[in-house]
Amino acid sequence: MDVRALLADVAGLGPFFALGPGTGERPLADPELVRERIAHVGGALGCDARVAASLAFQGLAAQLVSAPYAAAVLHGAVPELGATSVWWGRAADGGRTLRTDATALVGVDALPALLDGLLEPLVGTVRAHVPVAGRLLWGNAASTVAAAKRLLVVQRPAVARRAADVAEAVLTHGGFAGAGELLPPRAPDLVWTFRRRSCCLYYRVPGGGLCDDCVRLPPLRSGGPAGP
Repeated sequence: MDVRALLADVAGLGPFFALGPGTGERPLADPELVRERIAHVGGALGCDARVAASLAFQGLAAQLVSAPYAAAVLHGAVPELGATSVWWGRAADGGRTLRTDATALVGVDALPALLDGLLEPLVGTVRAHVPVAGRLLWGNAASTVAAAKRLLVVQRPAVARRAADVAEAVLTHGGFAGAGELLPPRAPDLVWTFRRRSCCLYYRVPGGGLCDDCVRLPPLRSGGPAGP
């Protein structure tokens, strides 16, 4: 199976796992387009720059993390994504989306370093534009890994153990490390439930609230709080 077929297969899991093939106008960490995305999110949600930066990054991280993660779990191979192989392109509705022209596949063991290296420049670009904590952004990235695990296992419960092991390898690597805690599972999670050590600030959006892995939630009955 080549990269294009692999991406098409995992995209069948739902839009959270969609990363289309192809090139685009500018590379992933292009400062102008990152600023544009943050401004778009802020305008759409009616929130301040820090909240917009956090949520814009989280949306991009989800798109970057979920497809290669699912490929690793289901197929034992990962598209060799990098800062020079992920591009901003145009979506069907005229908005911007991410695409990749990666052609090589690497093994599952490469996934943690691959995702860390893919997101690190994006973290830097966001922080250069808006003074938001790196710890918060990496917490967002870790949250997307846990969300990808949950969504995948709901559809494919037979791969729950493998999905948990692959996710845990990512969550203990590089910028992801220390972003949260693995606790005994609560439905719909299997194997473990993730509780982060930071907050994405969604509660500051008009009409927003706390996410189900937020550090601001009361401690889970099965374990203590993840941290301040």
